[in-house]
Amino acid sequence: MRTCLVIVMALTLVMASTVYAEHEWYVAGSVSYLMQSDSDNSGTTGDFTTGNGAPVIPFGTPIAAGTPYGWETEFDSGWALSGEGGLMYDSGLRSGIELTYSSADVDTHKNVNVAGTVIDGVDAAVLTGSSSQLGATVGQVVSDGQGKISSTGIFMNLYYDFIELGSFYPYVGAGIGVMAVDVEYEPSGVKIIDDDETKVGFQLKAGATYRCTDTIDIYGEYAFRMTDDVEVDNSLFPGKLDIENKQHLVSIGLRYRFATN
Repeated sequence: MRTCLVIVMALTLVMASTVYAEHEWYVAGSVSYLMQSDSDNSGTTGDFTTGNGAPVIPFGTPIAAGTPYGWETEFDSGWALSGEGGLMYDSGLRSGIELTYSSADVDTHKNVNVAGTVIDGVDAAVLTGSSSQLGATVGQVVSDGQGKISSTGIFMNLYYDFIELGSFYPYVGAGIGVMAVDVEYEPSGVKIIDDDETKVGFQLKAGATYRCTDTIDIYGEYAFRMTDDVEVDNSLFPGKLDIENKQHLVSIGLRYRFATN
């Protein structure tokens, strides 16, 4: 499915550049307010034995490989930057290559579960392998939201500008590309996740442009951007974790058009 989407987008851009008369080159840059969607993290463990979570989970309780586990992560609002270069066509079509970077801090983690059972009330030693209890529950430790999620991407975008409306006109767009997603979860300073993965990314856009001069535009834009779940390794105990990566971005930007007339 992803391969087909890439091929379709590539063919569309090639057709746009050959069928429609080239109008002008452009470069653009924007800054964004990022709303990183909360993640319902889920995965499976490797073989390990628990620390001292007595009386609920005694020290040395075996956990079999493939046991499901996970928790919920809420993110603070973040920020993003974008730079794009491309071509505008007389037809209203516009194609561009966009570089993006985004970052959002973790707000909190909650509802840690193993094999479907929430263990927020169990002493946190259960996950560290320690024979001595820590005096703080799993829920208390993970509620301290340290860490962040950051993404670097490159997208191939196709837009349609409703240029017949004059100096102020709306547009819509869509893009496909790749995103390198870096995840750091360190609640209470305990490193749980510090890993990254590169995934196929998709985005949908809607915005409006105001033509200030013959060559300079100001634009505002909303974008929804996502990747497939990011699979990372657990640094605290053996296991994999899938993290959801969905973003809502509200941007303001400046575009410079190299007029060919």
